Order: sequence, then C-alpha cells, then structure tokens
Amino acid sequence: MTRMVHCVKLNQELEGLERPPYPGEIGQRIYDEISKQAWQQWLEHQTLIINEKHLSMVDPQARKLLAEEMQKFLFEGGTDKPEGYVAPES
Repeated sequence: MTRMVHCVKLNQELEGLERPPYPGEIGQRIYDEISKQAWQQWLEHQTLIINEKHLSMVDPQARKLLAEEMQKFLFEGGTDKPEGYVAPES
C-alpha cells in the first residue's frame, strides 16, 4: 500500500518516501513531510550543485553546504542555481 503525505515542497497530497532518506531528525522530517517527487527534484538539484561547485563529498564543509541547501530547497521555498550556471541547450 502506498503511503501518502502532504508534501510541503509541492503543496499536494503525493506518494511518500519508503523510509527516511537522511539520518537524524531532518531525515524523519523529510520522511513525514516530503514526497518522492520532491525528493527526486532535490536529488537532481543536489547533483547540479555538486557538479557546478566541484564539491568533494569527503570534505565536511561540502557536506555541510549540501545539508543547508537541502533544508532551503525542501522547506524554505527553494534555492538558486549555482552562480555561473548555464543550462544546456536543448
């Protein structure tokens, strides 16, 4: 049976995640309040940030930056594209 949540990011009743995707309290909040669709959007945005800012996930500062960006993206209305980002031509 599909678990439904009221997604605070997309402001809709949508399919929820199967388990918390992140450790700790923030992971539980994501599980309770974020849909699979919004989480997928975050993963795509996260990849963009990692690539554009050339982040290394072994660097604690890079992980901290991503955690802050995740919070903004999911719960605070979003984040901007990284400075200097140019979308690929279609």
